[in-house]
Amino acid sequence: MQKFYKVFLVLFIVFIAINLYALDWQSEILSEDNLKFVFSIASAVMGLILLFVLDAWSKIGVKKRA
Repeated sequence: MQKFYKVFLVLFIVFIAINLYALDWQSEILSEDNLKFVFSIASAVMGLILLFVLDAWSKIGVKKRA
């Protein structure tokens, strides 16, 4: 994995961790107060998935040297 992808990997994991910490676990997950954190977590997870897809695509055309 390239350094560029590793930076975004750490960034997305930090976003997920901060938003999980900010959730109000006493109320419902989809309550109005928690909804902004749930959307932020969902977008960070989609970013992680996209990150791994882009990393896989970048490895497809690369030939290994002997």
